[in-house]
Amino acid sequence: METVPYLDPELAAALAARGGVPAPLTPGGLAAWQRRDAERRPRPTLGQLADGGRFEAAEHDADGVAVVSGRPAGADGPLPALLYLHGGGLIGGNAYAVMPRVLRELAEPLGLAVLSVEYPLAPAARYPAPLHACRTALLWAAAHAGRLRIDPDRIVLAGKSAGGGLAAALTLLLRDRGGPAPYGQLLLSPMLDDRGTTSSTRQAAGHDTWDATSNATAWHAALGPLHRAPDLPPYAAPARARAHDLTGLPSAYLEVGSAETFRDEVTAYADALCRAGGHVELHIWPGAVHGFDTLAPDAAVSRTAVAARRDWLRRLLG
Repeated sequence: METVPYLDPELAAALAARGGVPAPLTPGGLAAWQRRDAERRPRPTLGQLADGGRFEAAEHDADGVAVVSGRPAGADGPLPALLYLHGGGLIGGNAYAVMPRVLRELAEPLGLAVLSVEYPLAPAARYPAPLHACRTALLWAAAHAGRLRIDPDRIVLAGKSAGGGLAAALTLLLRDRGGPAPYGQLLLSPMLDDRGTTSSTRQAAGHDTWDATSNATAWHAALGPLHRAPDLPPYAAPARARAHDLTGLPSAYLEVGSAETFRDEVTAYADALCRAGGHVELHIWPGAVHGFDTLAPDAAVSRTAVAARRDWLRRLLG
């Protein structure tokens, strides 16, 4: 039997205030979950993203893929950019809802542009459709860097949860397809492994906000019959690349909570990158569950995590 993971007291209080850990997501409840998720994550308008003139915001058709962009108002010259891929287990979320926090926490203090990608969701769109949409958006952004006022040589792939997994997968794909090479990869609690066999998967059951049942439901929706297939390519689940060559990848920042389902797959991926000679920074936030900084943004561990992300980006981009 796995021991109960330590839970940060501020996060425990926030979970209790929300009624405790959510019920696991099952295949039969997926359609209803997606409807509720869309209601919980309303899409801000461009005017709302502008925040009274604090930011510039625009919408783009990136060769058929919807992209929303933002940058600090009045920022001159081509800016480094985050190509941000939203979370939601590959079955939920949207490009717009994540933008206010990314703009406030990263773009404004660091002078960055952000391009958030509206990739298609499972089960309507299964692998490789979401990954290919993200690649299309990146290629479009690099080709239209002048119009977007970004530096095409300093585009960092970033994402949380499912978006972090897509960012890791896209980094592998770009290396193998001849680029363009991203400047770095910012992987926040990335969803990397479809197999669900780690110790943290068992330990977090009943305690994490995203448990083994929910994770398996999402992966099956995203992969269909490929779910847990022995020959699944690493572009579908980057943890499968641990037995492959992980050389030649850009600098990586990885973070995960110690009480998360994803803890072991994230730390194993970071270790594999290190063994391949990669430039890697890994943070395991004590007592943190999945999505901890959204659950309790004012908790000490959340504020520390956001500061660490900023610090890594600041050092990466000089």
